[in-house]
Amino acid sequence: MLNVGVFGTGQWAAETHAAAIAAHSGTRLAGVWGRNADKAGALGARFGVPAFTEVDELIEAVDAVAVALPPDIQADIATRAATAGRHLLLDKPVALRLADADRVLAATEQAGVASVVFFTNRFHGNVSAHLATAAALGGWCGARVTMHASIYQPGNPYGESHWRHEHGALWDIGPHALSLLVPVLGPVTRVAAMDGPRGLVDLLLAHSSGATSTVSLTLDAPAAAMAREAVLYGENGTDEVPHGDGTAVDAFGRAIDQLLAQVDSGARDHGCDVRFGRDVVAVLAAAETARTEARTVEL
Repeated sequence: MLNVGVFGTGQWAAETHAAAIAAHSGTRLAGVWGRNADKAGALGARFGVPAFTEVDELIEAVDAVAVALPPDIQADIATRAATAGRHLLLDKPVALRLADADRVLAATEQAGVASVVFFTNRFHGNVSAHLATAAALGGWCGARVTMHASIYQPGNPYGESHWRHEHGALWDIGPHALSLLVPVLGPVTRVAAMDGPRGLVDLLLAHSSGATSTVSLTLDAPAAAMAREAVLYGENGTDEVPHGDGTAVDAFGRAIDQLLAQVDSGARDHGCDVRFGRDVVAVLAAAETARTEARTVEL
């Protein structure tokens, strides 16, 4: 039984991380920590676990940490946890700066701990199987991904997120797009980017396979214009990646399964580990440079 501490008290921490950890047969929710002590206390009471007031006290009390906090806060906690020998269940993006993502990676590799970064789509069974089949088939010339979300509508639990307001769709849902493209087309080698209205950012990516892809992202789409699709095209025609066939809790349960498998086997080469998370941050940082300096950026 792996004792896991949850860092965060928001919607995602409570309804996905904590709920999945508490329900999983291989994990025990051992405690929570949050920046707001009252919210942490309420979350702890809901699950019948203590609310810790100090980050390092919760790290010391568990075998692994699950972090559902803004990326810049996550990076510091993940580095401290890995340095203490704790396994990591992180959210995307791992950090908001490449230097911070590098620190998390260095601590993880030095300590030899297991890590999984929760790119939600990659943990839906039908999506991961589809991507594996597409990668094995090969012959892809490129792809397009459209993720036009609308989180600022009344009642949306993520609409008040300060880091999402500041950093926008590139950093929030850009990682999801990359998590679908990279397994099939290969790592990103070159990035161009352009801003549009309503927080829109469009990316043009070159991949190591020679394929190219386009990505269109916003968190502030008109309600009538929301869209989500990922389509590959190549020698065998076109192929649309399916939407996940389960809930976020189901997907997080699979992430737990895969972390436990690493812990049991000693393997440290998961496809959505901290190294992959770090590489995604590198692409996002390059895209940020490309959009602000109006130039193509090589990785």
